[in-house]
Amino acid sequence: MQNVVILISGTGSNMAAIVQAAERGHWRQRLGAQVAAVISNRADAKGLAFAAGRGIATAVVEHSAFPSREAFDAALAQKIDEYHPALVALAGFMRILTPDFVAHYAGRLLNIHPSLLPAFPGLHTHQRAIDAGCRFAGATVHEVTADLDAGPIVEQAVVPVFPGDDADTLAARVLTQEHIIYPRAVETFLRKGM
Repeated sequence: MQNVVILISGTGSNMAAIVQAAERGHWRQRLGAQVAAVISNRADAKGLAFAAGRGIATAVVEHSAFPSREAFDAALAQKIDEYHPALVALAGFMRILTPDFVAHYAGRLLNIHPSLLPAFPGLHTHQRAIDAGCRFAGATVHEVTADLDAGPIVEQAVVPVFPGDDADTLAARVLTQEHIIYPRAVETFLRKGM
């Protein structure tokens, strides 16, 4: 069985999109794959309740309980490895990962970012796109490397930026596309492991 572990920090809407795609697409039967666990760095992450309600194992590794990023990442990796993941998917996981963590999961670590990378890595992507006068924005699924939001691009979706858009309206338009391309990218990855 190809296990997918999803990391979240909040509502987990991209995680939910992946879980629902796995259910609709019968990944267990067709791909020998399942979402095995959802792990958060915040105990109050709302996405944990969604996952638990679907019978998916959940865990919390609170980043604030550790003295350094390295110590947190080591504990997080130990928890993830309990599920023997074929893939670790970052879905709104709001932590910058250490090079050792990234190296440990090299070739099986994906992220979704709300911009058309390489444009606007990091935070506040929607406002930055509006401020730059972009006519298009979007989302990118990419492999995670030690450099922030700089790994090889797996898939992208483009949306228009309309006159009068603010960061919230643009974010909502981009998010609908994230929910399409991230499950598709995860399924494509899992097909390669069959």
